[in-house]
Amino acid sequence: MSSNAPMPAVAGTAVKPRLSLAQIFYMSFGFLGIQFGFALQNGNTSRILRSFGADVDQLPMFWIVAPLVGMIIQPLIGHYSDRTWNRLGRRKPYFLAGALLSATALVFLPNSGAISSMIPALWIGAGMVMIMDASFNVAMEPFRALVADNLPDSQRTSGFAVQTFLIGIGAVVGSELPSFLAKRGFSQDPGVSGVADNVRYSFYIGAAVFIIAILVTVFKTREYPPAEYEKYHGRNEAAEKAGISEIAKDFKRMPRTMRQLGLVQFFSWFALFSMWVFTADAVATHVYGLTGDYAKSVAYNVAADKVSSSFGTYNLVAAVYALCLPLVAKFLGRKGTHAFSLIAGGVGLISIYFIKDPAMLTYSMIGIGLAWASILAMPYVILSGSIPPGKLGIYMGIFNFFITLPQIINGICGGWIVKHLYGGQPIYAIVLAGFCMLCAAVCVLFVYDEGAIKIRSEHHTKVI
Repeated sequence: MSSNAPMPAVAGTAVKPRLSLAQIFYMSFGFLGIQFGFALQNGNTSRILRSFGADVDQLPMFWIVAPLVGMIIQPLIGHYSDRTWNRLGRRKPYFLAGALLSATALVFLPNSGAISSMIPALWIGAGMVMIMDASFNVAMEPFRALVADNLPDSQRTSGFAVQTFLIGIGAVVGSELPSFLAKRGFSQDPGVSGVADNVRYSFYIGAAVFIIAILVTVFKTREYPPAEYEKYHGRNEAAEKAGISEIAKDFKRMPRTMRQLGLVQFFSWFALFSMWVFTADAVATHVYGLTGDYAKSVAYNVAADKVSSSFGTYNLVAAVYALCLPLVAKFLGRKGTHAFSLIAGGVGLISIYFIKDPAMLTYSMIGIGLAWASILAMPYVILSGSIPPGKLGIYMGIFNFFITLPQIINGICGGWIVKHLYGGQPIYAIVLAGFCMLCAAVCVLFVYDEGAIKIRSEHHTKVI
């Protein structure tokens, strides 16, 4: 069977009812908690691992565990969530379990030094990062499928935009929390444990927010039961009977749109991985001028707090811009909107090289925020219209390959490049990330947007 062969399915004939803004809001609210924890991870994991003894060129190898786990977890969760139905629903059981595991990892990561009597704190911390990211993936993947499950094609841009807005809000607060607590008197001195109090208590708060936000979605969102789901999505009997080996077959049969978006995602997430891993040290050395063994100093924690706060800025921009995406897409189209946003992100990353005043980081983060909002929404909007019936979960999981693979490649070679080609100067990894964003912007212009064609066809039929 060729990769473009149609899936054996009976298409649903009913059009899904439009949801109110409140329903869309509650459906995506759990993402606020996920991104709250994700922001704490992105803004603080490198500094925590550095304080436990990791060298800057070793950081990518510790971060690589996260995408490796995601590559395995997300397709499995997608496969089984497509086939699940119980008292909680189809997708809810998975992101509820992920929330509980994520909260546990958030509590343990900053305390790795306190439980290191037999195993070095660095390895315990790396293990907690792995567990945390696996749990984030368990919670995150079903949310993407839930939006596609419940919303008609005409509302998906709005649905993913609201989701991205809530992601931005959670990320802003999560990113700003260490600096906020420091201003309220929590110590920035890493002390004997290696993790300052302002960071430690931020993770505790993040664990609580994560669980509460997920529970809001669990209790306030309705999923379509099997009979009603079949009415809207059709039924794919072959998929229902297929075992886990079907994942490999689905990978071979992935829609053309997904394959083309894969290249866009590759460049985008290669850039994001570099940004999350290296920005703290790039800013500490290139902007603040720190040299020598600075990883356990108060000055490094001050620089890292500034980076975490700056990440909050790009997430705030993303939250606001997410609400504008449907309007921008009307003028530029889905692909044009994503290309414009990625160009802004590339320029923002490259501009960090020219900064000498830490306050100027805010301006760089504006462009990055535009790109981040679009990365979280537009690829999924474009993708969702091309997925066969009964395959939303598994294909959303497979699509994660194009997120994890570039991070794995970056994790393998990124540290070596920084050490041997960049002379130990991580700022050049940030510049390369900017150029990768620009490459992604070019690639998206060549993507086949099947969903947009369907919408135009429906509109033309109504007009006639």
